[in-house]
Amino acid sequence: MSSRAVGRSIGVLLLVAFVAYGGGNALVGAGSSAAGGLLMLLNSAAVVGIGVLAFPVLRPHSELTAHAYLTGRAVEAALLAVGVVFLLLPEPVAAGNHYSYQVAMMAVATAGVLFCRVLLRARLVPRALAVWGLVGYAVFLAGAVLEVLGHPVGVALSVPGGLFEIALGVLLIAKGFAAPSASPPKAPAYAA
Repeated sequence: MSSRAVGRSIGVLLLVAFVAYGGGNALVGAGSSAAGGLLMLLNSAAVVGIGVLAFPVLRPHSELTAHAYLTGRAVEAALLAVGVVFLLLPEPVAAGNHYSYQVAMMAVATAGVLFCRVLLRARLVPRALAVWGLVGYAVFLAGAVLEVLGHPVGVALSVPGGLFEIALGVLLIAKGFAAPSASPPKAPAYAA
């Protein structure tokens, strides 16, 4: 598949993941744990797909980032699936979903910062969007860490990163990834 076609597929999966997890969470909140759990598991499958599809796009630009992003998405998917199991257990254990979710968000936010760095350097998406992603994922990471430490600010701090993923999904569906730059811009000799 061309990088444009891969980008379009990733865009679809980003939006599917967003809708599946949000819809699943809403169903669980409304008392339909089984249906909600299935949607949340669909999110986990989409998240793994994003990592797998992004790997060959990222690899020519940064082998480390390609592996880190794939690993981050796999960890996210696994922890979110574990969180679904916690949701289906008796109430005292259901708090495990909260911590599984936050640690999953730490994994994807960390990998997301690396991902956006490659998007920026290789010019695979518009510069402003890549910078938005860098900032959004960094803020998202801070929110997840603060949630685990007992400060309920994660939802508010997830907004920039969440909106970035929606915007990236829409852009990728519309255009795919841009053709990568022939070579990254060279830093002046004095900057080394």
